[in-house]
Amino acid sequence: MSTFDKHDLSGFIGKHLVYTYDNGWNYEIYVKNGNTLDYRIHSGLVGNRWVKDQHAYIVRVAGDVYKISWTEPTGTDVSLIANLGDKVFHGTIFFPRWVMNNPEKTVCFQNEHLSEMAAYREAGPAYPTEVIDEFATITFVRDCGENDDTVINCPASELPADFPANLRA
Repeated sequence: MSTFDKHDLSGFIGKHLVYTYDNGWNYEIYVKNGNTLDYRIHSGLVGNRWVKDQHAYIVRVAGDVYKISWTEPTGTDVSLIANLGDKVFHGTIFFPRWVMNNPEKTVCFQNEHLSEMAAYREAGPAYPTEVIDEFATITFVRDCGENDDTVINCPASELPADFPANLRA
């Protein structure tokens, strides 16, 4: 029997996190509410891509450990484990082949290009899928409350050079 309430997401909703994968890719997410997140990619294969209101499945799997999973309009599947107590992330990203072949097509504010992403996804190819399975270190955490559209509101290229040090944790 668990010693925590697996339905209680209050320790995660509203969290704004910046993390760096062991491969050097730098990402950021904001857990907007119990089924939505915003994210921004600072570096890596699709660096400078950003997304608002991504539907996600968010669950609590231990006291300070949460899992977030979603499928993007690109056909990319993502599953993240956030261990807030130890400031560790583990991410598994399943990139369809078309994204691996032409990652630059996804580098945009996705919300303004949903029909394009769907067309690219349908045109494929989807396989072979590229799996990125990496640990990451959480480098910044703050609580922004629920449904704050100002947390992630521009591409990474428009952030101050000292981001996230310029933010209050």
